[in-house]
Amino acid sequence: MMLLKEKDSQVINAETNFEKIMGGISKKILSRANIEFSGTVTAYDGQVIESSQFPASIGSECTIESRHGTLSKGEIIGFKDDKNIIFLYEKTSEIFNGDKVFASSGLKKINVGPNLLGRVIDGLGAPLDGHGPIDTTHQIPVGGVSVNPFDRGAINQVFDVGIKSINAITSIGRGQRMGIIAGSGVGKSVLLSMITRSAEADVIVVGLIGERGRELASFTKEITSSHSKHKVVIVAVPADRSALLRIQGAKRATSIAEYFRDQGKNVLLILDSLTRVAHAQREIGLSMGEQPTARGYPPSVISLIPELIERTGVGVNSLGSITSIYTILADGDDTVSDPIVDNARAILDGHIVLSRKLAQQGIYPAVDVSSSVSRLMGDLCSPKHLQNARKLRKLISIYQENQDLLLMGGYIQGQDADLDLAVQLWPKIVSFLHQDQAEAFSLSQTEQLLADLLG
Repeated sequence: MMLLKEKDSQVINAETNFEKIMGGISKKILSRANIEFSGTVTAYDGQVIESSQFPASIGSECTIESRHGTLSKGEIIGFKDDKNIIFLYEKTSEIFNGDKVFASSGLKKINVGPNLLGRVIDGLGAPLDGHGPIDTTHQIPVGGVSVNPFDRGAINQVFDVGIKSINAITSIGRGQRMGIIAGSGVGKSVLLSMITRSAEADVIVVGLIGERGRELASFTKEITSSHSKHKVVIVAVPADRSALLRIQGAKRATSIAEYFRDQGKNVLLILDSLTRVAHAQREIGLSMGEQPTARGYPPSVISLIPELIERTGVGVNSLGSITSIYTILADGDDTVSDPIVDNARAILDGHIVLSRKLAQQGIYPAVDVSSSVSRLMGDLCSPKHLQNARKLRKLISIYQENQDLLLMGGYIQGQDADLDLAVQLWPKIVSFLHQDQAEAFSLSQTEQLLADLLG
């Protein structure tokens, strides 16, 4: 009997020990499953944080908890010397060596939905218009989804922007990618506001990236007070925000446009400006130790531009479209050799150059017809429209080439029939190119005015 009792107690103790062991293992598994990736701050230069290594991917959002309890947010932009490199969304001095870093796993997604229409948000999706939180219905990747180019539909419809000079000379297709190239103060923002009010689009997404705060406020007020308020989403990130937030603003605006395109909408995406996004990426690239190549731009800048632009266009199986317009700031009015201008022009489906000389003559919008081109215009417009457009382009080019000679009185009428016609029609051409900010001309009106001009 004693032996049986001892054996029973041994069995009971063994079972108890087994339960304790298994319970401890299950608790460890459970705690590991719930634990958040974390590390500690090892270096900080005011904007870029180095933390101890922990498993997380590039693009993961991070939260830095200060010893005083304040929270700062950033994003992992790379790894270096067994450390995670984190770029902050906002500059802060409330970070100390040894502070905790928590990172979320998985691909970063943003909240989207129809309630975004009529709202103004920042680069992180927070409302800026004072109308309270935004109820969203879907989540999509901020970096977009890769689309097979052979699955996209064809661009076969004209996109009416309501601007005479653009509709006549550089007609845009629905789903086309265009650039507006100009120096500072030549009228890019005014032209964009005119297009936003007049364009035939179901949804208009405007990304105001790296611009002056005053300009952001005035442009936003002008657009949201117009008849198009119900179909406009504005993503505004002023110049004083961090470089990462400016890039996030551009990506967020593109993702919102993708969401509405996938709903079958005809979307107009305006990004002002692509150059400021490139400057932001240059700042991040240099902080990561990239070598500057063309005019101080590291290689990551050249790769970012096509990543953004190629996300737009006609949707899969012609479901919806994104017609995108990017403003590109030409430093020193260099519209030829500037690396950002040159790189964007090679990827885009056309470009509109604004001339400071025309702006000084009071011709607004100051579209330089001779330097502007739409690569798809020949596939979209009628033969008569194309013929008139080529004729107008020729007359403007001839007049501008001989303008100095005409002003000096060195040209005698009758020597060149084309130049004689250009001189005769020049006042009417100037009147045709000029358009008041409140005016809008449809494509059919433009074609008729062009035909009447060239008679």
